[in-house]
Amino acid sequence: MRDWVGNLFSPRVGERVAGTPTSASGASSFFLWWNLPYGEKLTEISVTLEVASRPEIDRLVSFSMQGAFLKPGGGSCHVGLQHHPRFPERGAVNWDGYTAKGDRLESDVPSLPSAIDELATLTFPWHSGTPYRLTIERGDERSDGRFPWTGSITDLRTGERDEIRQLISDSAHVRGPVVYIESFGPCDGPRFEARWSNATAVSDDGAVRTVTSMRVDYQPHAAGGCTNTNASVEGAEFVQRAGQMRTTKAGSTIRLG
Repeated sequence: MRDWVGNLFSPRVGERVAGTPTSASGASSFFLWWNLPYGEKLTEISVTLEVASRPEIDRLVSFSMQGAFLKPGGGSCHVGLQHHPRFPERGAVNWDGYTAKGDRLESDVPSLPSAIDELATLTFPWHSGTPYRLTIERGDERSDGRFPWTGSITDLRTGERDEIRQLISDSAHVRGPVVYIESFGPCDGPRFEARWSNATAVSDDGAVRTVTSMRVDYQPHAAGGCTNTNASVEGAEFVQRAGQMRTTKAGSTIRLG
């Protein structure tokens, strides 16, 4: 009985700090939701990503920015870097989107090749310690009333910008931007770290908003997530780390100084 009571009130109850995530997908995710006026109609979102410490594992890890499409189209789109074991130097970029029903959006031909012959996941040998600008932006309305959305990535050290491809959506706006990490590695795998900065959103009237606070969220233990992931602010950057004791609770808002 004493052991049972001790375990019940122990801070270790509900922890998952070793082994593979038990979610249906086999992955664990953690999120930073941008604090913007609820439901604001956006035509562009952009953020700078630097993977300061790369995951040294042969498992997929994604570092992504996502936006949700407003009706009538609905659905969502996301762009980001991937640490992908099936690509040269384990480097890939992913840009994809889906309708509210889960169907993949129509698109044009990608500008980059793919080591696995896949439209959304393309060869991109990125480097840790290098800042990359991720952007999702809407183009002009087409004759059929739909809208092209371009995902791009810019190496801020060289200035080289790659427009990955265009996705076609019925929606003219996105909302609810979020950046997140999704890892298929074990909870006790090598530590890694991502830094996000200069997050901006362009509203329908052309106004540019700079995001200075974000809401922290984690995939819960009950949903199979690792519990040794954490988010914090350091200087002008929002930082996400795996393999670290959690000090920032889910639902907390973290702000740039």
